[in-house]
Amino acid sequence: MKIFSVKKIPTMSWSSSYPLNFNPRLSTVTALCFGLIIFGVGEATLIAAGLGVSPWTVLAQGFSVTSGLSIGWSTFIISLVVLTFWLPLKQMPGIGTILNALIIPIVIELLLPWLPRPDSDLLKIIQVVFGIILVGIGSGCYLISNLGPGPRDGLMTGLQLLTGRPIALVRTLLEISVVALGWLLGGTVGIGTLMFALGIGSAVSLSLYSIKLFFK
Repeated sequence: MKIFSVKKIPTMSWSSSYPLNFNPRLSTVTALCFGLIIFGVGEATLIAAGLGVSPWTVLAQGFSVTSGLSIGWSTFIISLVVLTFWLPLKQMPGIGTILNALIIPIVIELLLPWLPRPDSDLLKIIQVVFGIILVGIGSGCYLISNLGPGPRDGLMTGLQLLTGRPIALVRTLLEISVVALGWLLGGTVGIGTLMFALGIGSAVSLSLYSIKLFFK
């Protein structure tokens, strides 16, 4: 299906012409911030579901266990390490890279206390699916804005360009690798983690395809 075989980030009317644009249009910044906020809402929704965190948070937990640092500092250090992989992949950071590291944690911090924490396993699974969809939508919006992806998404797009494989496949394999490493280091893994790892690639691909289809 075309929806799950997207190989290129589409260019829209609000997309920046290049990632290192430090004077972007208001529409570009708006789309970027909207995407990052939706991403943060999705991550918070996953955490509140209580069925396991996203793969990169599992990795942060594992690094925290082995290093003794907090998850916050572990997440920051992992982001720096991921950014070093950008160099050989020829990825360019931008405003979006910085705002990614700022907006998403703020949204999670503010929203998490207000989200439902269901007791029913079925409701938890539904909440996890909803969170994955939101993360996919948010990823699509800020990737298309082209103001520099977040550290992890830059790694995804760089690997996609290097390999020529579909975005859904690259993202899925990347998430599975990250969660496996995080688990080996002592991170917590649950059914929600597995659902995220298997579903986020398709969610991002669906988001990119839908935005291109409905917002030409």
